[in-house]
Amino acid sequence: MTVGAMYPGTFDPITNGHQDLIRRAARLFNRVVVAVAASPNKKPMFSLMERVALIREVTAEFTNVEVMGYSGLTVEFAEKHGLAVIIRGLRAVSDFEFEFQLANMNRHLNARVETVFLTPTEEFSYISSSLVREIATLGGEVGGFVHPKVEAELLIRCGREPGA
Repeated sequence: MTVGAMYPGTFDPITNGHQDLIRRAARLFNRVVVAVAASPNKKPMFSLMERVALIREVTAEFTNVEVMGYSGLTVEFAEKHGLAVIIRGLRAVSDFEFEFQLANMNRHLNARVETVFLTPTEEFSYISSSLVREIATLGGEVGGFVHPKVEAELLIRCGREPGA
């Protein structure tokens, strides 16, 4: 049976933790769509088009991974694109309550779409996009948390010279 999955998120920016989950999902599912949420209320550092382009670049090695931007309900996107599974990452126990509530709401909205939780590899369990943005903004090094292309774009966005 061919099962398609989506990994939704803002990905502002995509981190090594996100990439780890994409890599693992690509082994589990025939088709994985990284669904980049517009999330205008979050006031992202990178535009939707920039986030989609960065993610396409850092996931290019995966033949069964697609990247698409979207707005609206996640379950509607899943249904429209024939995706039966929503992948969500759980970094810590503190994530569970929100993710559990979200999974139940999504099931209520569309019972044909299941949520599957993946935990990150231990070395990535503390990384979040918001922490990476803050570190970059305050002049810290983010190379250990993101792909080199993402690091370069973050530095440029923060008014710093990549490789300096």
